[in-house]
Amino acid sequence: MIWFSLFVLVHALLVTLLALHVSRLRVTLRIANGDGEDRRMRRAIRAHANAVEHVLIFGLLMVALALEQASATMQALLVVGFAVSRLLHAYGMLAPAFRFRQVGAGLCYLFELAAIALLGFALI
Repeated sequence: MIWFSLFVLVHALLVTLLALHVSRLRVTLRIANGDGEDRRMRRAIRAHANAVEHVLIFGLLMVALALEQASATMQALLVVGFAVSRLLHAYGMLAPAFRFRQVGAGLCYLFELAAIALLGFALI
């Protein structure tokens, strides 16, 4: 379960930092609710929400794979690859570097599908 614990550590930090960024922008821009029609706020909110959306489902996949006793090497590959994809995506969302966002999203889907396939094979 070491890889799941590492996954939780890294992604809890990422989601928390993205939430703090939203809060910091709210204070700086004086936007109490919503995005205030501000492009930076909208990007920050979406970067945070997108991370939560993907981290949650991938976390469940990692728990299931750990319970099915997937190899440590496979768990390591999935956790590290997914973490890199989420970092690239977050950077691409916040620093208008669209290519990073595209690559991060593509890799994110790739690692999610790989985890789904691995879990499916483990259950057969």
